[in-house]
Formats: sequence, C-alpha cells, structure tokens
Amino acid sequence: MQAKNQLHTDNKDALQFFTDEIGYTVLGGINSNHLDRMRVTLKIEVLNRKYPAFMNDEELAGIAVRTNVDLYQDIQVEKLVRRTAHKLEIGTTQLYSGLAQLTEQLEKHRLTEIEKQNNHSTQAKPLTEEQREAALAFLKSDTLNTDTLKLISTSGIVGEENNALIMYYVFTSRKIPRPLHIVSFGSSGTGKSHLQEKVAELIPDEDKIEITSLTQNAFYYFGTEELGHKLILIEDLDGTLSALYPIRELQSKQRISKTLSIKDSKGNTKTIHLKVQGPVSVAGCTTQEQLYEDNANRSFLIYLDESKEQDEKVMQYQRLLSAGKINFTEENKAKLLLQNVQRLLKPVRVINPFAEYLQLPCEVFKPRRTNAHYLAFIEAVTFYHQYQRAEHVDEDTGEVYIESTLNDIEIANQLMKEILLRKSDELNKATRSYFEQLKAWLKKEEKTSFTLSEARQALNVTHGSQKRYMSLLVQEYYIKKTKTKESYVYQISSYEDYKHIKQSVENALDKTLQQVKEQAAKKNGKQAATVQSSSTVQVMNELPKAAAIKVNRAKNGQFR
Repeated sequence: MQAKNQLHTDNKDALQFFTDEIGYTVLGGINSNHLDRMRVTLKIEVLNRKYPAFMNDEELAGIAVRTNVDLYQDIQVEKLVRRTAHKLEIGTTQLYSGLAQLTEQLEKHRLTEIEKQNNHSTQAKPLTEEQREAALAFLKSDTLNTDTLKLISTSGIVGEENNALIMYYVFTSRKIPRPLHIVSFGSSGTGKSHLQEKVAELIPDEDKIEITSLTQNAFYYFGTEELGHKLILIEDLDGTLSALYPIRELQSKQRISKTLSIKDSKGNTKTIHLKVQGPVSVAGCTTQEQLYEDNANRSFLIYLDESKEQDEKVMQYQRLLSAGKINFTEENKAKLLLQNVQRLLKPVRVINPFAEYLQLPCEVFKPRRTNAHYLAFIEAVTFYHQYQRAEHVDEDTGEVYIESTLNDIEIANQLMKEILLRKSDELNKATRSYFEQLKAWLKKEEKTSFTLSEARQALNVTHGSQKRYMSLLVQEYYIKKTKTKESYVYQISSYEDYKHIKQSVENALDKTLQQVKEQAAKKNGKQAATVQSSSTVQVMNELPKAAAIKVNRAKNGQFR
C-alpha cells in the first residue's frame, strides 16, 4: 500500500501522489528547465470512495481524468477541478486540497533534482593516491610539453600533432581568467569534428559541455554560475547560426544577460532578468570560413591537414583498427592520465614579465585582437607548467602568482607560427592551397600561362571551387587575367609571396624572442650574447615585407 500525502518517485516517468480518496499520477515526469511554470500531464482517479455516487461501481470502474495542465495557472486548475468533480462525482474541496499538496510536493522534488544535477555536473572525480602521484609526476617533468604531445598521439589522434597540441592548450585555458577559443576549418570528411572530439576526451567530463544543436536563447537558461570556466564544444557551427550572437558575447564580455516578461500564477505580467556568467572556452567546427568571420576573429583558427600523407596515416589507422591491432588499453591510459593532469591544475594568476617586449609581425591583420590572443596563449602555456614555476606573493594584495619563462614563450611561438601566418595572409586556407598547387604545377610543366580548363584538369578541382578561388586571386592581383581571341589566359604575378610572408613571420617571432632573451640576460647581469637556445632558429636579416611583395607582383598598374 502506497503511503498517503507523499510523492512517490520510484518511477520518474510516473510520479504518484495519494490522498485518502484520490490518486494522482504525473505521466512523463516534470520539466526542470522552466521554474516559472509547472506544466504536467495528469491522471486523476478515485481510489477509495467515501461517499456514495449516483453511478454504480461498475459504471465508475476505470473512469479517470487525463489532461495537460499548468498547476501554476489558477484558471486552468479551477476548470480542471470543476470538470473532474463532475466526471468522477467527487467533491471540489478534496480536489483543491489534493492538487495543492501535489503542487507543493512537485516543487520540492524539482528543486531536489536540479540540485542533484548541479552537484553531479560540477563535482570533480576523486583521484586515488596512485593517480594523483602519477599526474603530479607528469606535471613536474622537465619535458612536459613533449610528453604531452606523445600522450596526445597515444590517445588515438592520428597526425595533426601541431593542431592537437594547440587545441589542448586552448582547452586548458578554460581555467584562466581570459580563456581562448578555437575554430577548426576543413573540407567535409577531413576529420574536424573527430579531432575536436578526440582532444576533448582528454578533458574531464565535469569541465565540458558538448552541444550538437543550439537555439537562440538556450544559453540564457543556464544557471548563473553553471558555465563558469567550462569548455563548450559545438560539433557543427552550422547548427548554431541563431545562437552566434550570445556565443560572441560570452567570448568577449564573459557574460550574457537577457530581460523578458512572464506571467505569474495569477496571470500578472512581470519582468525577470536572466544573467549567465563565464568565462568559457568555446570550440567549434565548420567548412564555411567566411560565414563565421565575427566569431573567427575572437578565436584561434586551425586548418585540418588535407595532404595525401595525412590521408595515408588515417587510412592506415583504420586498417589497423579493422585488423584488431589497436591497443585500446594504452589509449585509455593516456586519456585518463591527461584528464587527471587537468584535474590537478589549480587556479593561479599568471604574470608575463616579458610581455612589454613581445611584438607581433607587422603583416598580421587585426593586430589588437591577435596580440591579446598571443599573450593569452603564453599564459595558458605557463598555467599548464605551473608545477614547474616558483610561486610568488604580491606584497600589496597577498595574491599568489607564477611568472612566464623564456621556455613558455618559445613553446608558444613555435605553435603559433602557423596561426599567425594564416592571420597574415590575405587568402583563406582553401584558396592559398589551390594557389600553391597551381604554382607547383606550372613550374613542373615549365608553363608561364594557363587556361581554367587546363588547371582544373591538372589539379582535379571542381568547377565551382575553381571559380571561387580564381575570382579572389584575380581580384587581389595574385593572378593576371588576359583576354585573347579564343579565351582568357592567366599568369601568376608572383611566385614568392607566400614564402616571403612565412619567412617574415618566423623571423619576427625569432627576433622578438632574441630581444626578450637579451632583456633577461641584462636582468641577470649577464651579457646578452651568451644567452642562446638550442631550439631557436638564428635570427636572420629582415626580409621584404608583404606590402613590398605585393608591389612586385602588381606590375603594369594592376596594384590598387
């Protein structure tokens, strides 16, 4: 016999509540997302009739009222009571009393469930002493950066070493005050979502939120502190077009808010203010680079390796997987160790004493935002190496902090060369790849001009893709277009533009690092010339800037 005046939650899809005479069943449970309403699917039936009815027992057997009702709406409840009382031949007083008790019990149950969900989502997995010692030893390793890259490869990520390590540092930045964001670009089928998913497996479940589809207002209904220092993974940005604005606001302002009007239980309209705090780290994938320019400006941009060599690596992994020769035990060990490493990272302030000496290459577009990303990436590298950095205490505030080292800057520079190169190139990745293949083909064939049909057949590209690439290349004067009697003929304006941009970016970073080393040497009372690093390329004389290259290729009045 079920206890009376008590909500029974054994079956979450059929919550039950009993009074002396009436039984209430809430079918399908209750929605925990909207606290301003209590819409339920309700079944009401008489269990123990105390007073005689006009109909006999056979006629009343099996009769029940089933309806959808918002228990917070007085008008709906009043109509339900009248209709139920008439149909079941029962007094309205018992119904009003029972529904009031049921509503109170459902409120308590909903709040309890929400609290359980919040505790479950934020509670970190406790580590055993053995797991803690292993993770701590890993974090204290002098070769932490290299060891991390090895574990990332062991975890089942094939190729994409540079992109995977960048993504791992970006995901780690969720714990610092200014988290970084990342967007992965690539053609369909190149493994954008797969790479993001595999790197995300190295992050503890309690620190990430995975999203496949997202509505415009979804972010506003998270708890005020629910997103704080979380990693938000969006599988496909194309499925979140309506939510791009709140995502941008979370990235820039680290908080979002929304004011809306609702009706209370008495039908009166009132205004509520929804506020969600960050900071968050956002990661997403897309094939459409231009569509997400505003979001991309706030993010690191990585492009998937679409080379034949990478194709062969992936296919070989697939063959080994099919042959049962993949060691999943080792993969899972690597994932678990890196997850535990992330759990041991504690909040600590990072100060970069060399920040004022760091300069970006002058070719970089949107230098203000890129400079902030560059400095934040160095902070993320330092934060990850926190167990190798001495702790200092601010004498004025008593706050504990660690400082970036030359090694942190060197790691960041090495990883960011490709990203800064992309931010210094007028061409998007796809167009640049086509252009470089086109130049290589012309050199190999010893041709000075070409037609579209010749290039399309030689490079195996579709007509639509080639049309987009050529339109941009001609517009930006990378290619000269000439009309002949028969058709249009095209010529390359400059074969060296990309090489010079790349060398200029690399030299600028190396030169900046050398200047930082000189400053560090002076601080330590040493001669700057004695400070060297085996992994740093010798600083070369500055090469012509990209602007000068553009002049060279824009002969005959083509340069705008």
